[in-house]
Amino acid sequence: MAKDIQYDESAREGLKAGVNKLANAVKVTLGPKGRNVILDKGYGSPTITKDGVTVAKEIELEDKMENAGAELVKEVASKTNDIAGDGTTTATVLAQAIVNEGLKNVAAGANPMMVKKGIDKGVEAVIKELKENISQDISDDEKIKQVASISANDKEIGQKIAEAMKDVGNDGVITVEESQSFGMDKELVEGMQFDSGYVSPYMITNPDRMESEYENSKIL
Repeated sequence: MAKDIQYDESAREGLKAGVNKLANAVKVTLGPKGRNVILDKGYGSPTITKDGVTVAKEIELEDKMENAGAELVKEVASKTNDIAGDGTTTATVLAQAIVNEGLKNVAAGANPMMVKKGIDKGVEAVIKELKENISQDISDDEKIKQVASISANDKEIGQKIAEAMKDVGNDGVITVEESQSFGMDKELVEGMQFDSGYVSPYMITNPDRMESEYENSKIL
């Protein structure tokens, strides 16, 4: 396939347009008052979501240069999701602002490498401020409920997650499953968990859930 090679202003404008198109679609979901986005995947029912990284992953632009810019921001959202598990929309908004202001300075004659160094220094200053003066320990039940409610976009789900966190502690495992009945239930399973699977599928005792379950088993 032939490659389209672009330089200078045309390349920068294409990348910026792609960044803005993706970021503008994602940032409407920002915060507790964010809006939902409907995604039509071309098959099945449309998906309604308020998750920034989910919206970002579904965007693909026709223009190759614009799509390259969109892919850069997708990477920002994806890495944020992998490392932090949340904050993907905020990361996308920050990336959009950095790209737009950075390119504005480059177009005005600034050295791109100096702009990069300035961004790095700004990141260091922001991280220091966040750690020393802004960030809070999320330890009490009410704060956990608030964080969970915002992430789930539902107060009732947030309450259940806060209760589950209180039951299992910071190192416990919480699994959310779709129920066949109306309402929400919480089930506490005591014991230990090892990060390993079964050696052979023949050890499965619950084929519906593809799990191997043994009660009162002896451990060497």
